[in-house]
Amino acid sequence: MADGFCRELQEAIGKCLVRHRSVLDLMSKLQEATSRTNRAVAKAVTSCGCIRVTAGKQEIPADAHFRDLPRHARTHVEGRLCDACQEALESEIGIQLLYLAGLCEVLGLTLGDIVEAERDRVTALGPFYFC
Repeated sequence: MADGFCRELQEAIGKCLVRHRSVLDLMSKLQEATSRTNRAVAKAVTSCGCIRVTAGKQEIPADAHFRDLPRHARTHVEGRLCDACQEALESEIGIQLLYLAGLCEVLGLTLGDIVEAERDRVTALGPFYFC
Protein backbone atom coordinates (compact mmCIF):
# COMPACT_ATOMS: atom_id res chain seq x y z
CA MET A 1 0.00 0.00 0.00
CA ALA A 2 2.61 2.55 1.06
CA ASP A 3 4.90 1.55 -1.78
CA GLY A 4 2.31 2.20 -4.50
CA PHE A 5 1.24 5.50 -3.04
CA CYS A 6 4.82 6.63 -2.41
CA ARG A 7 5.87 5.61 -5.93
CA GLU A 8 3.00 7.59 -7.47
CA LEU A 9 3.81 10.60 -5.30
CA GLN A 10 7.52 10.42 -6.09
CA GLU A 11 6.87 10.07 -9.83
CA ALA A 12 4.45 13.02 -9.81
CA ILE A 13 6.92 15.17 -7.92
CA GLY A 14 9.76 14.07 -10.20
CA LYS A 15 7.78 15.29 -13.21
CA CYS A 16 7.08 18.63 -11.54
CA LEU A 17 10.59 19.30 -10.25
CA VAL A 18 11.97 22.04 -12.44
CA ARG A 19 13.08 25.01 -10.42
CA HIS A 20 14.27 23.03 -7.38
CA ARG A 21 15.76 20.02 -9.15
CA SER A 22 19.25 20.59 -7.75
CA VAL A 23 20.04 18.38 -4.78
CA LEU A 24 21.33 21.50 -3.00
CA ASP A 25 18.04 23.32 -3.59
CA LEU A 26 16.08 20.31 -2.36
CA MET A 27 18.17 19.96 0.80
CA SER A 28 17.79 23.62 1.69
CA LYS A 29 14.06 23.65 0.85
CA LEU A 30 13.52 20.54 3.02
CA GLN A 31 15.29 22.25 5.90
CA GLU A 32 13.21 25.39 5.37
CA ALA A 33 10.01 23.31 5.30
CA THR A 34 11.01 21.66 8.58
CA SER A 35 11.51 25.09 10.14
CA ARG A 36 8.10 26.20 8.90
CA THR A 37 6.51 23.10 10.41
CA ASN A 38 8.17 23.82 13.74
CA ARG A 39 6.96 27.42 13.50
CA ALA A 40 3.39 26.27 12.82
CA VAL A 41 3.46 24.18 16.01
CA ALA A 42 4.88 27.12 17.96
CA LYS A 43 2.15 29.42 16.60
CA ALA A 44 -0.54 26.91 17.62
CA VAL A 45 0.80 27.29 21.15
CA THR A 46 1.76 30.96 21.32
CA SER A 47 -0.56 32.75 18.90
CA CYS A 48 -3.68 30.61 18.75
CA GLY A 49 -3.46 28.80 22.06
CA CYS A 50 -5.40 25.76 20.86
CA ILE A 51 -2.67 23.56 22.30
CA ARG A 52 -0.40 24.01 25.27
CA VAL A 53 3.02 22.53 25.93
CA THR A 54 3.67 21.74 29.55
CA ALA A 55 7.05 20.09 29.58
CA GLY A 56 9.12 18.73 32.37
CA LYS A 57 11.19 15.76 33.27
CA GLN A 58 9.55 12.48 32.38
CA GLU A 59 8.55 10.87 35.66
CA ILE A 60 9.12 7.15 35.28
CA PRO A 61 8.71 4.96 38.37
CA ALA A 62 11.95 3.28 39.35
CA ASP A 63 10.32 -0.15 39.28
CA ALA A 64 8.69 0.33 35.85
CA HIS A 65 9.43 -2.38 33.32
CA PHE A 66 10.62 -1.27 29.88
CA ARG A 67 7.43 -2.45 28.18
CA ASP A 68 5.41 -0.19 30.51
CA LEU A 69 7.31 3.00 29.63
CA PRO A 70 4.79 4.21 27.01
CA ARG A 71 2.15 4.39 29.76
CA HIS A 72 4.36 6.71 31.80
CA ALA A 73 5.90 8.90 29.09
CA ARG A 74 4.02 12.08 28.20
CA THR A 75 3.86 14.04 24.96
CA HIS A 76 3.73 17.33 26.91
CA VAL A 77 0.94 18.47 24.55
CA GLU A 78 -2.39 19.44 26.07
CA GLY A 79 -5.49 20.28 24.07
CA ARG A 80 -6.27 19.69 20.40
CA LEU A 81 -5.31 21.58 17.30
CA CYS A 82 -8.07 23.84 16.05
CA ASP A 83 -9.11 23.46 12.42
CA ALA A 84 -6.97 26.39 11.24
CA CYS A 85 -3.82 25.17 13.01
CA GLN A 86 -4.41 21.60 11.85
CA GLU A 87 -4.77 22.81 8.27
CA ALA A 88 -1.58 24.88 8.54
CA LEU A 89 0.39 21.94 9.95
CA GLU A 90 -0.94 19.51 7.38
CA SER A 91 0.10 21.93 4.65
CA GLU A 92 3.60 22.37 6.07
CA ILE A 93 4.07 18.63 6.57
CA GLY A 94 2.85 18.09 3.00
CA ILE A 95 5.51 20.49 1.74
CA GLN A 96 8.13 18.59 3.74
CA LEU A 97 6.94 15.39 2.11
CA LEU A 98 7.18 17.01 -1.31
CA TYR A 99 10.81 17.99 -0.83
CA LEU A 100 11.66 14.66 0.80
CA ALA A 101 10.20 12.78 -2.17
CA GLY A 102 12.01 15.15 -4.52
CA LEU A 103 15.29 14.46 -2.74
CA CYS A 104 14.69 10.73 -3.12
CA GLU A 105 13.90 11.23 -6.81
CA VAL A 106 17.09 13.11 -7.68
CA LEU A 107 19.26 10.72 -5.66
CA GLY A 108 17.73 7.61 -7.20
CA LEU A 109 16.18 6.42 -3.95
CA THR A 110 12.70 4.95 -3.65
CA LEU A 111 10.60 6.61 -0.95
CA GLY A 112 8.23 3.63 -0.71
CA ASP A 113 11.13 1.23 -0.10
CA ILE A 114 12.51 3.54 2.58
CA VAL A 115 9.11 3.81 4.28
CA GLU A 116 8.60 0.05 4.22
CA ALA A 117 12.12 -0.66 5.51
CA GLU A 118 11.61 1.80 8.35
CA ARG A 119 8.26 0.24 9.20
CA ASP A 120 9.91 -3.18 9.26
CA ARG A 121 12.68 -1.90 11.58
CA VAL A 122 10.20 -0.27 13.95
CA THR A 123 8.00 -3.35 13.94
CA ALA A 124 10.91 -5.72 14.55
CA LEU A 125 12.58 -3.67 17.26
CA GLY A 126 9.47 -2.13 18.84
CA PRO A 127 10.13 0.31 21.66
CA PHE A 128 13.83 -0.57 21.59
CA TYR A 129 14.09 1.19 18.22
CA PHE A 130 13.76 4.64 19.75
CA CYS A 131 16.15 4.17 22.64
